[in-house]
Amino acid sequence: MKEQSDIPVASRRIVIMGNGGSGKTWLALSLAERFGLPLVHLDDVHWEPSRYGIARDRAVVHEDVRTLAAGEAWLIEGVYGLYVNIALPRTTTLVWLDLSEDECVANIRRRGIQGGGSQSAFDGLVKWVSEYRVRKNNWNSFDAHLKLFESFSGHKTRLTNRDEINVFMESFLPMSADQHDWLKAAAQRAHSTADVFDVVIEAVERAEMDPDIRRR
Repeated sequence: MKEQSDIPVASRRIVIMGNGGSGKTWLALSLAERFGLPLVHLDDVHWEPSRYGIARDRAVVHEDVRTLAAGEAWLIEGVYGLYVNIALPRTTTLVWLDLSEDECVANIRRRGIQGGGSQSAFDGLVKWVSEYRVRKNNWNSFDAHLKLFESFSGHKTRLTNRDEINVFMESFLPMSADQHDWLKAAAQRAHSTADVFDVVIEAVERAEMDPDIRRR
């Protein structure tokens, strides 16, 4: 794991939120490896160990999230808007994966039943993912994520399709001047804020100088 002082300031505490099947885990794994950040899956915090479907005590979970967020460096990913809200005051960068429900459902179906789950539970998950934009008064919904995103004043970016996610990930690889200009234009088209692009460039420059990162 990298020394915390070697991690770009804006990339020390990252939250990735979005609907089920949006690619949060894949992106989180990639960024955590790139920056050497401890990775927290909110599913693992919310559910009883090895007992998905049985939620842990809510007060205990809230305290666990506060404790995790108090750390100096981490990456947290999940759909749980309430837990994201608890972590936001300590967050340096917020990434929202706002893909269409059709794409998220397709990803869930492609993944199939996992962890010994039942067909009934899987069908329920598919239905739940498909209702992301219609759920109301629910922390795990488009409306809640939109409010969290709009209220967050730090570095943030909203990615709405796989191409934008790929551009975002490729931005962390060493590049030429021409690639740098292309990335800047692509990032602007991808709804990324200017601040987030500055973070990307800072990360790229550090990657170019860091032999440990370049060897990955």
